[in-house]
Amino acid sequence: MAAETKTTSEVHHEGGGHDMFPPFDATHYPSQILWFVIAFAILYALMSRIALPRVGEIKQMRSDKIASELDQAQKLQGEADAAGAAYEKTLADAKARAQTLAQEMHAKLAAETAGKRHELEADLNTRLAAAEAQIRDMKAAAMSNVGAIAREAAAQIIQHLTGRPADVNAIARAQSESGSTA
Repeated sequence: MAAETKTTSEVHHEGGGHDMFPPFDATHYPSQILWFVIAFAILYALMSRIALPRVGEIKQMRSDKIASELDQAQKLQGEADAAGAAYEKTLADAKARAQTLAQEMHAKLAAETAGKRHELEADLNTRLAAAEAQIRDMKAAAMSNVGAIAREAAAQIIQHLTGRPADVNAIARAQSESGSTA
């Protein structure tokens, strides 16, 4: 049984096993380097012939697209600036037109107001002249009646003081004498 009890390391050796992990075994380095060079060459060929040109094309397409979009943006910016300038001009024209209309309306209203004021002044002057004429007429009528009223009052006073009727002719003469001396 002693022959049957072998250690696991001996069993591995008898079954064709290795003492060392094969990639770390120096005897396998030349074949590993060969396969590494073959794999590198294949990957290099794939990358240089397929992947890198495709990446270059994508990069160029993106660069062209960005340049195109920048050109489009500049064009649109120019159009927006032109539209803004047109808007500002239209706004300035509208303000000027509104100012002109306001001045015209102000002048028209001022003319209408002046016309109405002249009409009212003329109407008031006509009424004032008529009122002054009426006052003169009333004053003249009142003044013409003053003499008669004064004669009548004097006659009443004399009759009241003397108790007999007054001489109307004497009162008229006295009134005319006092009016001519005054």
